[in-house]
Amino acid sequence: MRNFRVLVIGGYGFFGRRLVDRLAQRPGLSVIVAGRSAAQAQSLVQRLHASAQAELCAASLDAQSPAFEQALATWAPDAVIHTCGPFQGQGYGVAQACIRNGTHYIDLADGRDFVVGISALDAAAKAAGVLVTSGASSVPALSSAAVDHLARGMARVDHIDIGISPGNRTERGLATIQGILSYCGQPIAHADGSSVTGWGHTYRQRYRPPVGSRLLSPCDVPDLVLLPARYPGTPRIRFGAGLELTFLHRGMNLMAAAARLGLVNNWANHAALLKRSADLFKRWGSDAGAMHVHVDGVDSQGADMHRRWQLLATNGHGPFVPTLAAAALVDKLASKAPMPVGAQACMGLLTLDDFAQAARGLRITTHTDP
Repeated sequence: MRNFRVLVIGGYGFFGRRLVDRLAQRPGLSVIVAGRSAAQAQSLVQRLHASAQAELCAASLDAQSPAFEQALATWAPDAVIHTCGPFQGQGYGVAQACIRNGTHYIDLADGRDFVVGISALDAAAKAAGVLVTSGASSVPALSSAAVDHLARGMARVDHIDIGISPGNRTERGLATIQGILSYCGQPIAHADGSSVTGWGHTYRQRYRPPVGSRLLSPCDVPDLVLLPARYPGTPRIRFGAGLELTFLHRGMNLMAAAARLGLVNNWANHAALLKRSADLFKRWGSDAGAMHVHVDGVDSQGADMHRRWQLLATNGHGPFVPTLAAAALVDKLASKAPMPVGAQACMGLLTLDDFAQAARGLRITTHTDP
């Protein structure tokens, strides 16, 4: 029987190589590591070859090239995973090419407009009989799976609080930094019409050891507009992200103030310089990061319900977290588990158990209370 073929665009990049590392451990897959540099793709294939259970090969492929669709037809993958961010401002050319080729499409986007807008391709994806899903990342895929789990039995969901804080010694990707900086100091609209300023203020969140207390600030994610309509009660959503080192976090707050005053138009334009500056302090802090989801609501009798979930990632394994949803989706598609067709944000497709299976072998643990 032919292996399930997965083509990973940006397969040797920051998240791409971690995703390929996970997929390489799965027998029954053929993984195509694709990107503009054939040499870098081949280097990763060679590094993973000795321990891989999947078939691995390298491909020189430019997703922005007019020749991309023909190359896609030549490789004929069953699924394409797009890891090349930042997705803010990108179009849907890759997804549309996948639809025309009858190929499932998954991406790791966390940009609000990109993830929400993928539904415009729903009719075409259904006609082609393929799954097209955006946001197979920490948000909204993992965050919504946690909310789904915590909200069970709630007749009304009043408030959802989500936050992420990586360890300072954990590797950082330039595209991720560009995405974060794009809304630093910019207004972030909520579904109820209110708004906050990206990185405009701080609050404190306590995580289990070894992470401890961290500062968080408002960030723009798809969850802010997708989650209120998903649960009874139209819950209020708060999402924050934080930097482990207090002075770096406060620096982001100052940068937000500068943007509000009009001193800087878009901090994303300075991402490379700011990354180099932050990397000067890379040896400080820890390699432990965390994510939390809190859900407050009432049961059918009107009694208050408060449920909490946390994820801890140590040993520098935090950057694997955004790849777990894509790996879990490949497992389902390859095993021919029932999956919907059409185009949608990556919500309701995976459970927390699916993520736990995808994280096997990593220093990633979760805790639910109660």
